[in-house]
Amino acid sequence: MADHDAPVWFITGCSSGFGRELVKQVLARGWKVVATARDPAKMADLVQGFEEQALALPLDVRDAAQVEQAVARTLERFERIDVLVNNAGYGYQSSVEEGEDGAIRAMFETNVFGLAGLIRRVLPVMRAQRSGFVVNFSSMAGIAGNPGTGYYAATKFAVEGLSDALAKEVADLGIKVLLVEPGPFRTEFRTAVQREESRIADYEATVGARLRAISHPSTAPGNPIKAAQAVLAAVTADRPPARLLLGRLALQNARDKLASMQADFAAWEAVTLGADDR
Repeated sequence: MADHDAPVWFITGCSSGFGRELVKQVLARGWKVVATARDPAKMADLVQGFEEQALALPLDVRDAAQVEQAVARTLERFERIDVLVNNAGYGYQSSVEEGEDGAIRAMFETNVFGLAGLIRRVLPVMRAQRSGFVVNFSSMAGIAGNPGTGYYAATKFAVEGLSDALAKEVADLGIKVLLVEPGPFRTEFRTAVQREESRIADYEATVGARLRAISHPSTAPGNPIKAAQAVLAAVTADRPPARLLLGRLALQNARDKLASMQADFAAWEAVTLGADDR
């Protein structure tokens, strides 16, 4: 993060959930923040009393003109951007077979293309500063897909790959990249998820059973306040991680995926190596 005392954070999706809690934590530390959301009225209480530190702006990350305007207003007000947090996004539930094309593409526009567009706009600022931190919210779904959320997982797998590549591209420029991979948290995320009701009985034991199991966000173990604190700890660490898993279920999900991959690698090693000419 920046060396000066009041780094400037630019955070998307601040009307609720992780984004909202991050704004509170940043302001509590005396830092500066640009809080963005499609409806800035939902952030009015967040910035009230912090007029010198905070700026609330409308932003739909799919709208290139709004992205340009939001970044320009940030630079006009604070002259720099030290931390970009790409938190805006939403989910979609259906079997892969029953996914609706328009809804799938709309989710990709926000979760992937909107995120990438904002990164492209902010990177020239960070390159000129020779410092900066890009924080991309992924999910435990970006590590392993599960029945009923395959298309959402696909967007988060895209964010993971993009972030891996970006981290290597900007490592020599003083810019760092962090992937945040939460498990289930008590936020409004699940209530805002778009869902297609399954009509194919063959998926009842997989898609149907899982979607029923995850349909109660109030029982999720994750605390969004603690999640925001964890993100700040990672960003301010002397040696920040490339990935930050949040919650026991996210950690277990990642370990199970790694164990499954390693088992396949070992079992099929001879076949794998035999694919080379030498």
